[in-house]
Amino acid sequence: MQRRYSLKALAAVATLAGLSALPAHAQETIKVGILHSLSGTMAISETVLKDTVLMAIDEINAKGGVLGKKLEPVVVDPASNWPLFAEKTKQLLGQDKVSVIFGCWTSVSRKSVLPVVEEMNGLLFYPVQYEGEELSKNVFYTGAAPNQQAIPAVDYLMSKDGGSAKRWVLLGTDYVYPRTTNKILRAYLKSKGVKDSDIDEKYTPFGHSDYQTIVADIKKFSQGGKTAVVSTINGDSNVPFYKELGNAGLKAKDVPVVAFSVGEEELRGVDTKPLVGHLAAWNYFQSIKSPDNTAFIKKWSDYAKAKGIAGHKDKPLTNDPMEATYIGINMWKQAVEKAKSTDVDKVIAAMAGQTFKAPSGIVSKMDEKNHHLHKSVFIGEIKADGQFNVVWKTPGPVKAKPWSPYIEGNDKKKDEPEKK
Repeated sequence: MQRRYSLKALAAVATLAGLSALPAHAQETIKVGILHSLSGTMAISETVLKDTVLMAIDEINAKGGVLGKKLEPVVVDPASNWPLFAEKTKQLLGQDKVSVIFGCWTSVSRKSVLPVVEEMNGLLFYPVQYEGEELSKNVFYTGAAPNQQAIPAVDYLMSKDGGSAKRWVLLGTDYVYPRTTNKILRAYLKSKGVKDSDIDEKYTPFGHSDYQTIVADIKKFSQGGKTAVVSTINGDSNVPFYKELGNAGLKAKDVPVVAFSVGEEELRGVDTKPLVGHLAAWNYFQSIKSPDNTAFIKKWSDYAKAKGIAGHKDKPLTNDPMEATYIGINMWKQAVEKAKSTDVDKVIAAMAGQTFKAPSGIVSKMDEKNHHLHKSVFIGEIKADGQFNVVWKTPGPVKAKPWSPYIEGNDKKKDEPEKK
């Protein structure tokens, strides 16, 4: 009897010990994965997105969290190493058991992550403009598709207000986003009567730093008629490119450059005075006047100072992917609350049609079917202080077309992810 009681007691103690070995926070928090490059060529753009997610998590937690639980961030550094993005995703989903991932900038990193989130049924919110040609049930795209950025930018440059460009230099970093975007733009330009001989396509590797020859070539090409440059250069290569534009005296009135991956953050390390008048196309600029944007900038400024975030604690800047990140995490929170669960399939269903008053002052809506936001498009001119003056915008939000009509065969594709 005594021995049997002792065994029972030991078993009970062992069970309790086993339970206490489980992390106390396992059932009390909801884990959120943050998958952005904090080192390497893309750190210049991605580090601030990690901080944006952390700010939003602090804000949500201060208001009671989600479903009565605090959000717990799990930050990893894929270090601008594309295969490492896949490895870190496996770690976040398999080991850390995160409910959602906010991450990636380049399309090559997203393409690396995609098969992992699909196989493990994870959830990725991707906050950057991209080339389209993709739909996944496991991804929500809060950045722009080509018809929400690239096509409107080219239309503007062709217009009288934009300088009536007749010749085009398509200049990008050598990977899937620039090449696919330029494939779409080449077909679009040809549909508008532009000849192949009036389109020059150039690519440089990630981390490229010598743009002297390329800028000289652009100057030479522009002698054949009114020329515009469409830049899909990504990462820290933007700094030497813009410096070389300034050195060569290539002014916006002569050859305007419109960039799709340059915002307030990328211009931080550049003397912007020679760049005045060059352009960027986004769905948000810090300079947009709205009470919502004023509040967002103040929120970020206070957070950056409190956390001592490098650069931002002295000169806080906001940009489009920060806004897209902020919209994404708030929509995810709303969807979890609607689903009353962090179960991925339930959250995906609850995301359809979600709306959120964005910092731009516009109500962002997640499309009911195609996992993309309806977004307004803004074109801004660089000012001497590194901010942008909005010179053109769409009358209202534009629905994304993930499958570009300028790529053959896309007319047969469905505007929603395949159910797998």
